[in-house]
Amino acid sequence: MKFPKPYALKTIADLIDADFVGDENYEVLGANEIHVVEKGDIVFVDHPKYYDKALRSKASVILINKKVDCPEGKALLVSDDPFRDFNKLTHFFKPFEKATQNISESAEIHDSTILQPGVFIGNHVKIGQNCLIHPNVTIYDHTEIGDNVTIHAGAVIGADAFYYKNRPEGFDKLISGGKVVIQNNVEIGAAATIDRGVSGETFISEGTKIDNHVQIAHDTFIGKKCLIASQAGIAGCCVIEDEVTIWGQVGLASGLHIGKKAILLAQTGVSKDLEGGKTYFGTPAEEARKKYKEMVYISKLPEIYKKLK
Repeated sequence: MKFPKPYALKTIADLIDADFVGDENYEVLGANEIHVVEKGDIVFVDHPKYYDKALRSKASVILINKKVDCPEGKALLVSDDPFRDFNKLTHFFKPFEKATQNISESAEIHDSTILQPGVFIGNHVKIGQNCLIHPNVTIYDHTEIGDNVTIHAGAVIGADAFYYKNRPEGFDKLISGGKVVIQNNVEIGAAATIDRGVSGETFISEGTKIDNHVQIAHDTFIGKKCLIASQAGIAGCCVIEDEVTIWGQVGLASGLHIGKKAILLAQTGVSKDLEGGKTYFGTPAEEARKKYKEMVYISKLPEIYKKLK
């Protein structure tokens, strides 16, 4: 999430009512999560386990809940609740805009694109040439869609990230200020859902085809010419390289990296990074040939047991 202009460190500190360490005129350019943070950005951290990672990251400003030594060339914002104050920044720089009609006046839609009845297009959406958006598709604010994209009925693009902090009084939501970017020649199936980034982008690359009832969570990157079959669920912050095939009911845990041309067979459960160019099956995911051999060995156990009696 980039700010519309540079802001002084003191201005940001005053906005969230936090103390600061560093030059009060130090320029701040945006606010992002740790996995997408860049120079000039604020990153927040509220657990000692992740202090070092945040302090060593590309972030120029660390929003933290403890006074620590400030790394050279950086600045600190010291807050009793960084999660809350990161939400304040999102509210300020990306406030919710109420819709007043089905197709927002601020949306930029090429004349050659077809919108079927019942489509909702939010504020500041961009849609390119020769797209076909079928009935009852919902496209949230700030979504960017390229050329020759087809989105089938009932799909939802750009809903909030599923991201909560567990507090004694209940779950506290991290407000989503990111967006979804869909490149050219992508097809998205009926009732598929793609959540926007918390502070960055959920990205669907050129030529990828997504089946009905697929869920892609916040800040995930999908490479070029991927195939994702029905009922697959991909958690947040995953990176899926080009030409990966994901068959039905596959589930991926958050933050995983799937290599180029990997194939994930139906109902595979993925809990660790997978190399490209191989076929995987089972839960936890293993190379398919190895998994099938294990299944054969297991099927022979009753026979072996009888011989041992």
